[in-house]
Amino acid sequence: MVETPAIDFEWPAKGLTRIPYQLFNDQNIYDAEQHRLFRGETWHYLGLGIELPSPGDFKTTFLGETPIIVCRDKNGELNAFVNRCAHRGAMVCHHQSGNRKVFTCPYHNWSFDQKGNLVGVAFRNGVRGEGGMPASFNLADHGLETLRVDVFHDVIFGTFSNCVAPVETYLGPDLRHHISRVFNRPMKVLGHYSQFFRNNWKMYMENVRDPYHASILHLFFGSFGLSRHTMDGAALLDERGWHSVVYTKRATDDIRGSEYEGDLPSVKTGLVLEDPSLIAGWPEFDDKITNCLMTVFPSVTFQQISNCLGVRHIVPRSVDTSELFWTLLGYADEDEKQTRIRIKQSNLYGPAGLVALEDGAVTNMVQRGILGADKDEASIVELGGEGYESGTNRVTETVLRGFWKAYRETMGV
Repeated sequence: MVETPAIDFEWPAKGLTRIPYQLFNDQNIYDAEQHRLFRGETWHYLGLGIELPSPGDFKTTFLGETPIIVCRDKNGELNAFVNRCAHRGAMVCHHQSGNRKVFTCPYHNWSFDQKGNLVGVAFRNGVRGEGGMPASFNLADHGLETLRVDVFHDVIFGTFSNCVAPVETYLGPDLRHHISRVFNRPMKVLGHYSQFFRNNWKMYMENVRDPYHASILHLFFGSFGLSRHTMDGAALLDERGWHSVVYTKRATDDIRGSEYEGDLPSVKTGLVLEDPSLIAGWPEFDDKITNCLMTVFPSVTFQQISNCLGVRHIVPRSVDTSELFWTLLGYADEDEKQTRIRIKQSNLYGPAGLVALEDGAVTNMVQRGILGADKDEASIVELGGEGYESGTNRVTETVLRGFWKAYRETMGV
């Protein structure tokens, strides 16, 4: 069993309202996360069932730094196993997706089936009676390391833990409701892309949970009325505070007499789009929610922003770099016009999106800004109080405090 790295760290006395900068640039803390958090009692996003429609279909992904293969076997069951050969540790599969009956390591041709079982060893019996594996060698003892797999509304989750509760229990009622609301019928994948960040993975998870910055940092959101704090909405957390839902209802916006009519530098209420169809769409849901970010601790967010549906999965690459994988979605039964609108709206998001462009830039500004910070220096997360309560007020950092509560509990700090 791999020993969990020790951490030279003590959380500030002010608890969830002070987040030490050390958490974003300490190599020992980053290494400990791979064991305590990513291999701990947590569920992790692995993909969507619609990405693997047929027996033999597979995709590769990551759980923390660990490379993973997700595969649908000949019986239609979903399996997940570590993409690391039991022989010498090489990655078995280098393709992002495809269809395989057998996964064969390129190094020495050890072969594994769709469940990760070892089914073949090159020259196992030697050549012309010489060499080969000993008689005691048992294929069944050398399969790929497997994960528990659970599925909720076609979303595939995996974990190394045998103790964590089933996904449905892990998510809690509010998150289950909002994920079910979006994944209410068969979907289709409209596209994939990824975005490389020069910042620690947790900075992005703070960002995506942070309703405070939405209409401040993102000039497009505030100026064109896609998301403002003058809209009806809510910031919801599950009972433990681990997972969150933040939503707004665009049709309820009323900026009269609000701070948006003042001198808020990043909001220009007089701007007009040359092509207003960029943000035009149709009411997607009866509850009139137009923006909704649903975040599962530790590293995945499901989005509904206007008619742009999708998944954002952050993967740590090093202590100060990460990669965000986007999956854009539509419904299998929608018409071509609706699909075109979704694709057009997707220009607001992603690496060069008219909205999301700023997230990659500002999180790198934070990563650079905290270089050289002393161990006792920390960010201030007091907006809206000190706890992690749900509420209709989105001028709050309650959702961030929920993330850090989950982090402390899983990391034991």
